[in-house]
Amino acid sequence: MTTIIPASVAASPPGGGLLAGLFENIAASGRSPAKTLFGFALAWALFFLILAMPGPAGLSHAGKATLAVMVWSCTMWIFEAIPVGVSGIIIPMLLVTTGGIEKFPQAASGFSTPVVFLCLSAFLFAAIMQTAGLDRRIALTLLHRMKVVSVNGVIWAMFVVNLVLSLIIPAANARAATLLPVVGGLTRFFGDSERENNGKKAIVIQTLVYGSMISGMCIMTAHLPNVVLVSLFDSSLHLKLSYIDWFKLQWPYLGMFVLTQWWVQSYFKTRNVGIDGGFKVIERQYAELERTSRTEWLILSVFAAVALMWVTEDWHGIKSHNAALMGLAVLFIPGVFGFKWKEIQDRTIWGTLMLLAGALSMSTAMGSSGLAKWLSDLIHPVAAGQTWWMVLVILMVGTHIIRLGMLSNIAAITMLAPILLALAPKLGLHPVALTMLVSDTDTFAYILPTQITAAVIAYSSGTFTMTEYAKVGWVSVLLAIAYGILVMAPWYAVMGIPLWDPMAPWPFQ
Repeated sequence: MTTIIPASVAASPPGGGLLAGLFENIAASGRSPAKTLFGFALAWALFFLILAMPGPAGLSHAGKATLAVMVWSCTMWIFEAIPVGVSGIIIPMLLVTTGGIEKFPQAASGFSTPVVFLCLSAFLFAAIMQTAGLDRRIALTLLHRMKVVSVNGVIWAMFVVNLVLSLIIPAANARAATLLPVVGGLTRFFGDSERENNGKKAIVIQTLVYGSMISGMCIMTAHLPNVVLVSLFDSSLHLKLSYIDWFKLQWPYLGMFVLTQWWVQSYFKTRNVGIDGGFKVIERQYAELERTSRTEWLILSVFAAVALMWVTEDWHGIKSHNAALMGLAVLFIPGVFGFKWKEIQDRTIWGTLMLLAGALSMSTAMGSSGLAKWLSDLIHPVAAGQTWWMVLVILMVGTHIIRLGMLSNIAAITMLAPILLALAPKLGLHPVALTMLVSDTDTFAYILPTQITAAVIAYSSGTFTMTEYAKVGWVSVLLAIAYGILVMAPWYAVMGIPLWDPMAPWPFQ
């Protein structure tokens, strides 16, 4: 007779006791006990080691404390030792108790930022659409109209959608939030085999993260760091870039999506992974859809109105987060729909929201404590005397190291761009070309989901783990660095701003 041993027991160390209980509970949660406990212990060991070591030259006590919190957070996220939402809540406490930030309200500032309320609104919109079944309706309609039957077909179809949205929605995180329920509906048409699950991971990462970020690089208003750079060049150097000029400079970055698609397809082995039954399944299910109800039309109308307010923000002045909250206020007028709050609450990704807020708090602490500037200063002297392409390698790699602990693209570029602009003349390089090339590589901060808000939104789908994201992401980062040096630097030279010639006349009016 064969005895079947439960996985939780099999994962336990011999001898029983407290440790065996920990192993059983971790295994019951679906995680690896050894990996989880090792990551948990490593995170705290590194945390206390950094706090105990003598302060490095030029780094304040607050900066060292923030460094300890950053390393602790990154380690916890990589090993997924504790729920990411819990880590987000703990970060402000660690910042205050270690001396990284003096006052708790400042340490928890990420919980009151507009982007948190924008994401909360987006998460609630997604939950409402799921409860109403609109995500499935939209997904079926898209698949039917585009006749998509494979993983790669879905990815390319959604990249076209991303490009269109880039013209009207002025933020990558807003586009990712808009597409979250749609992508969720698309992935549900694939089964649960290993190949199909890998296909779902490829769709979510390529569409919500890589697609939303890369498409936004080409349109000045589609990626908020773009606006930061244009404003900086105007105020500091009195050099102007129009909407069209920006597109002329940046459109070759669309080629990065081709490269990431090739790599993601290779990593997840999604070639020829299709919807079981092919297009006939889509046609049949599309035909079986009931007519769109009055409630569904109302939800779509409110959502469209909010999207229109995002597009016309410069005209009416209502910020994106306020527009989203106005939409929610309308949807929750009594009697608008018959859902119970619990149905929406259960579908809302509260843990991801807490992760986002905590990461934003840490990002603020890195700037206010001087840690970010100290890390930058460590890297910049190394670039002196190097060739232009080696300078790019050093600064791009340094940027990705710094970005491990930062969530906001805007915060990162606001911090890095002025330093790069001042550094360029000392290195004998074109200030605009250097600043744009290094700042653009920040868009490809793909090692941790917590580095980009769009990636946090994608992670909320529960499709992939942080470890899987990092494994596919670090190669994407290397591809982006190579692309910047081999493709974009020569292209900038063709357009009249060669990196190696700081005296080149400004080619734009």
